[in-house]
Amino acid sequence: MQNTFADWPEALVEELAASQQNGRVGSKLVSETDTLRVWHLHIAPGERLKFHRHVLNYFWTALTAGRARSHYGDGRIAEAVYAAGDTKHFSFNSGESMIHDLENIGTEDLVFVTVEFKLGSNSPLTL
Repeated sequence: MQNTFADWPEALVEELAASQQNGRVGSKLVSETDTLRVWHLHIAPGERLKFHRHVLNYFWTALTAGRARSHYGDGRIAEAVYAAGDTKHFSFNSGESMIHDLENIGTEDLVFVTVEFKLGSNSPLTL
């Protein structure tokens, strides 16, 4: 699904602008060492995780099945269907990043674990 910022609700555009350096990529940071961060992400139906920026190499694993919608910093809107156990890896070269939100558009809670690797091309964002 393609979109432009002009089609977004004003509140989302404002949140995106205010969240450019938000490195909180999950609901709760459960562990952090010198080399990684482990996040739990829990989103009830109809709820969303606000915009956040990924700069570190990372992966997520879905612990539950569900459906979600994300708005991206380039204006794109995408929907996804997850199965329990789905895992996806991301990597970023120096200066690269991705900013998005995540909204649960399904009928069951979405639960993920995300692991960020702090020893990469980019410095971690301050939490």
